[in-house]
Amino acid sequence: MRSSSTMWYDAPAKDWNEALPIGNGRIGAMIFGGIEAEHIQVNEDTVWYGGPMDRNNPSAKEKLPVIRQLIMSGKIHEAERLCKQALGGTPQGMRIYQTLGDIDISYDFGKDINKEEVTDYERGLDIGNAVAYVHFEYDETVYSREIFMSAPDDICVMHFKAEGRNKLKLEIMQTRHHIYEYSRKASDDSIVLGGNLGRDGLDYAMMCKIYVPDGKVEVIGENISVSEASHVYMYWSALTTYRIEDKTQAALEKALSTLLEKASRKSYEELKKTHIEDYKSYYDRIKLTLCDEKEQAKRSAVPVDVRLKNIADGQDDLALEQLYFDFGRYLLISCSRPGTLPATLQGLWNRDIEAPWDSKYTININTEMNYWCAEPCGLGDCHMPLFDLMEKMLPNGQKTAEVMYGCRGFVAHHNTDIWGDTAPQDLWIPGSFWVMGGAWLCTHIWMHYEYTGDKAFLERMFPMMREACLFFLDFLIEYEIDGTTYLCTCPSVSPENTFILPNGEQGANSIGVTMDNQILRDLFTQCNAAAEILGVSDELDDKIKQACARLIPTRIGSDGRILEWCREYEEKEPGHRHISHLYGLHPSSQITKDGTPELAKAAELTLQKRLEGGGGHTGWSRAWIMNHYAKLWDGECAHENLRQLFIRSTLPNLFDNHPPFQIDGNFGSIAAMTEMLVQSDQRRIVLLPALPRKWTEGSVEGIRVRGNAKMDIKWKNSELESARICSGDDCTRRIMYNGQIKEFTLEKGVWKEIVF
Repeated sequence: MRSSSTMWYDAPAKDWNEALPIGNGRIGAMIFGGIEAEHIQVNEDTVWYGGPMDRNNPSAKEKLPVIRQLIMSGKIHEAERLCKQALGGTPQGMRIYQTLGDIDISYDFGKDINKEEVTDYERGLDIGNAVAYVHFEYDETVYSREIFMSAPDDICVMHFKAEGRNKLKLEIMQTRHHIYEYSRKASDDSIVLGGNLGRDGLDYAMMCKIYVPDGKVEVIGENISVSEASHVYMYWSALTTYRIEDKTQAALEKALSTLLEKASRKSYEELKKTHIEDYKSYYDRIKLTLCDEKEQAKRSAVPVDVRLKNIADGQDDLALEQLYFDFGRYLLISCSRPGTLPATLQGLWNRDIEAPWDSKYTININTEMNYWCAEPCGLGDCHMPLFDLMEKMLPNGQKTAEVMYGCRGFVAHHNTDIWGDTAPQDLWIPGSFWVMGGAWLCTHIWMHYEYTGDKAFLERMFPMMREACLFFLDFLIEYEIDGTTYLCTCPSVSPENTFILPNGEQGANSIGVTMDNQILRDLFTQCNAAAEILGVSDELDDKIKQACARLIPTRIGSDGRILEWCREYEEKEPGHRHISHLYGLHPSSQITKDGTPELAKAAELTLQKRLEGGGGHTGWSRAWIMNHYAKLWDGECAHENLRQLFIRSTLPNLFDNHPPFQIDGNFGSIAAMTEMLVQSDQRRIVLLPALPRKWTEGSVEGIRVRGNAKMDIKWKNSELESARICSGDDCTRRIMYNGQIKEFTLEKGVWKEIVF
């Protein structure tokens, strides 16, 4: 039965951007919901082309001093030309994430179907239970199918049903863009497709098994043929040699066969029940309500694509905003689970052999944005795959630091891949030669600790934080600005922007850009704080403190905006999608309304000018803007940008549109929705800091805040009605609402009412 947490449509998907995603963290699929045929595009998180490479450029160490001197002399063009030669990876590109393939399921109705005779068509995705469905009536028969990705059983399960005068007659085949080694019969009820992912790459296989209580199943060539069945159960899964000890194709197929056989011995009801219970153990941790049940029911009676059009026509749909929040959490649970790889640029769902930006991990904002929502939404365990990948990056980053820069410690640039590659990606002047990727990722270590209080985790990851700091202690150079000598990065870019020098020359590589200083300020202070918690006090700890004090502070230019570079350069693109110099506002809390009001005012003007220049034209950039306005306690601007996200950057299936699809906008925007309701740092918790007027009445239950605590908050007539907090530790917390600050003593595990 359709509920307010169901996104549904009254026609099949015309293309991939209308299909509906399912996933269990490791395997995923896009469901098209056709009538005469069901098309399912499938993914497995380790289907990456090729094996690990050493791409560190041996010329870098020799040429780095030359590049620095050219930059300091203002010879930006010459410096950047040398950067492409000496700092580019060899080869320039790392490995790419690929689609696994497709499953095509054809219905044989015994005659050419007249689509005008098809009635009661509906396809949808029950977000509350993570089950997709299709049903329609034709020729006095009700056809239906359900599909879900089970994490406990590690398979995709699909149930086809025909009720009425006709039986099911199906043909099932697996394909992979003609790029595979074999496709054949695996058993009397199973087919298998497999191959390899290039020299030194992984082997892969996907297998489909069919069970029918009645009717006939036959494997013919590379197809499964089903006839005279009222119920058909399909079990599907895929594996690569990434996670199995025996790397042979035979072992791969045996593992798949065992997986499917084990699941097929269970009833469909048992598989579905286990799947839903597992999924809801994540999904039910937080609940956001933005409108009453009557309004939700009214809005839910309309297909999602129509609701999006209605918003573009000026209608309000708070129920869709609530659904969008739930969908974002659904996506994270479905593409990033403990033991899987982290979410890529497209989460788990990539339809291409050669995807946009290779569907990798872009770590100059996009990967980090994927996980901004994890902790406040109580999904800290979904954050863990990122840390697993970071540990894989560590030895590679140590080698990159030594070979390319002659530095100790750990470094990564603006991309990484399944193998944890840390060398520069591409030969792209505005983005490639940026050494802050590993440092930014390391701030997520502290983020996870602040939200969870997990000291064992902090101890596990602390050495990596230190290695990141160690690199910059060696890499930073002294540079004088207005009579003060600072420690600065060089070369340095403000991703992925370009400046114009007074002489008209354009460039991107500079010295000590604002974002670098803000990231390093976080990294250094967080590493020192972690050292104190873990009882570490040594020479390195002291040097990190000293270096932090010598970073360029965040400064305001003559036009009242936050300076983006170390000098007051003109921007080539005033509406650039990256707003890197406001890292200090979000995701950091170096700039706050109540702590640094002058910087906050300058940040507000910076945002205003970006938007006037056409900023926010990509979905993820719009999501970042939402977070910025939430941090500025401007609920109206934050909410207006959510509305613009729906109008300009949301696809019919609610995927974020860069364009093309990128999942970071989904995750970044729901992170902003949490920031609109509650903000927290070491100093204080702020309740309803950016509540928009349209959110007149509502509640959020189970939202996490820094300091290892969770909260329930209700509001009515745009004012706080009630709030309570439960801490994981005995502590005292300062809580702020509407300009008032009160201090509360909390006992571990005990809910405390917050009264103002």
